Amino acid sequence: MPEELEEHRSEGTDLNRLRDIVRRRHLHFLIPLFVAWLLVWGSSWVITPRFKSSTLILVKPPNTSQDYVTPIINDDMQARLESITQQVLSYTRLLMIIDKLHLYNGAHDQATQDREVGLMRNDIKIDLVRDPRHSDISAFRISYTAKDPHLAQQVTGELTNLFINENSRARMEESEGTTSFIEKQLADASADLANQEAKVRDFEALHEGDLPTQQAGNLQILAGLQSQLQNEQSSLNTARQQRVYLQAMIEQERNAQAKGIVTSSEAPGTGSMSDLAYVNQQLATMKAQLSQLSSHYTDNYPDVRALKIQIAKTEAIRDNLLAARKSEEGKPGEADATMSPALRQLQGQLQANQLEIANREATINDLKNRLASYQGRLNIQPGVEQQLEELTRNYDQSKANYDSLLKKRDESVLATNMEQLQQGERFTMLDPPTLPVSPTFPNRLIFCGVGLGVGLALGFLIAGAFEFFDDRLHRETEIKALLPVPVISEVPEIVTEQDARKTKISLLLGWATTAVVFTAILAGSLFSYMHP
Repeated sequence: MPEELEEHRSEGTDLNRLRDIVRRRHLHFLIPLFVAWLLVWGSSWVITPRFKSSTLILVKPPNTSQDYVTPIINDDMQARLESITQQVLSYTRLLMIIDKLHLYNGAHDQATQDREVGLMRNDIKIDLVRDPRHSDISAFRISYTAKDPHLAQQVTGELTNLFINENSRARMEESEGTTSFIEKQLADASADLANQEAKVRDFEALHEGDLPTQQAGNLQILAGLQSQLQNEQSSLNTARQQRVYLQAMIEQERNAQAKGIVTSSEAPGTGSMSDLAYVNQQLATMKAQLSQLSSHYTDNYPDVRALKIQIAKTEAIRDNLLAARKSEEGKPGEADATMSPALRQLQGQLQANQLEIANREATINDLKNRLASYQGRLNIQPGVEQQLEELTRNYDQSKANYDSLLKKRDESVLATNMEQLQQGERFTMLDPPTLPVSPTFPNRLIFCGVGLGVGLALGFLIAGAFEFFDDRLHRETEIKALLPVPVISEVPEIVTEQDARKTKISLLLGWATTAVVFTAILAGSLFSYMHP
């Protein structure tokens, strides 16, 4: 029980001491509080206000789907926006705006151009707006701070126009540059393709008849020539046998004529075809072959040239036979006198047989040459095929490269046309530059709060300092603590009416001062809120 009583006395003593300190030091606390708050809050009305104007620029996607027009411009919006920002905030661009709107002519009359540009860069702020779903840049905000709200609005409008125009110019230059580069590459690819085509064409002309595509035809012709050679050799053997037979018949006819024996007008076993008719038949056959070859090959083809030479020789033989017949018809008496009709017919058949043998031998030689020629073509075809494959591979690569560049050129031209028609991705001003009504700095309400905090800290500091350095004794407990012996009795304090009145006035003055200070602070805060 005594401990509880002592505890209650201690708590009451602490509260009484705190109350006494407040009574003694309230002016030391209130005056610094009010002065500090008044200085900080008053400075907000002295500092030159600055107004911020801002506008929102929307990054509008292309009007045409990428499935129809493939974009050829860098899709990294952040990188492109950084590049455009560097262009817009360049020294030359900002200096033009400064000279046009007469910026920084007040407090910075003596500033150099470099410092003016630096100040303007600090007054410009660009904030990116991202799509929360994809984290892509969907818009960005341009802000400019100035002392005059109308000037801030004008500068923001100038910056907005620069960003929009610079984006259009940069996209157009990039698109046109890409198109120009692809067209140059396409011209080089076209020249290379034409060169490869010429190489393939010259190679095919040089190896006409030796190409892999003609292998089947060469094999077919080779088989036909071999069959024809066999037939010609068989006919040559028959003609040679016929020549031996005719020579024997002529010899027999001559012996019979010498003995005065007349044989029949025709030798047995011989046909009725005369030598001239046989030559004409050979000519007709060779001309038919020439017509067939000419429908497939040119006049410079080896077989065509060889057949023309053979036809010319046969025509010469036919002309000689015609001339010999006309000569015999002009001298009938001499012929009758020296040679019988049967002998004359046998000699004509012998001449025709000799002509046939000569033609057969020439034909066989020609067939052998042609066989050797076609066999040579077949032998060299693997090498020709390898060379042609290499040329064709180079041609195919050049053709694929040309087709790819042609497609890219068409896509680039289409994308460039879309940029010229303002159908590509572009910047659109969503909100016009705002005309600021209240300054962004200083924020007087914030200054009021900061002043109150500074005043409270300063008031507590000064009041605490006065209390700490005060060595006077204000309470009886302090006196008892200094005495070496206990106090037996106390003399009560004698308070006069004058002392009571003085104490009451002092108390009222303290409360009035407190009310005035906090009323002034509250009124200043309310005024700052109503007049930002």
